[in-house]
Amino acid sequence: MILPEHPFTLIDWDKIEPEEHKGITGSAFWRVMNFGNVRVRLVEYSPNYLADHWCDKGHFIYCIEGEMVSELKDGRKSILKKGMAYHVGDNIDSHRSYTEKGVKLFIVD
Repeated sequence: MILPEHPFTLIDWDKIEPEEHKGITGSAFWRVMNFGNVRVRLVEYSPNYLADHWCDKGHFIYCIEGEMVSELKDGRKSILKKGMAYHVGDNIDSHRSYTEKGVKLFIVD
């Protein structure tokens, strides 16, 4: 990842209106900042959220609170808990997320 030239910027996530993205069940709420081709998000999944698609985008994901399951298209599953992170490259392992109780994530892609 190459970070574009950008001046020092503070982000007050509470001042960014969340975008709702419906899942098969539940919803994801994204607060988004874009810096050139780099997207930075604070994302909250509601309880019983299941993503409505398999994602091929690469991400760095840090779990701020809660817990979720990352399911890979090949059937593997991993649990991401508070304080844990994962990364996946573009077009490598198609994945989707599920959470029973809800989760709050910091994502860079």
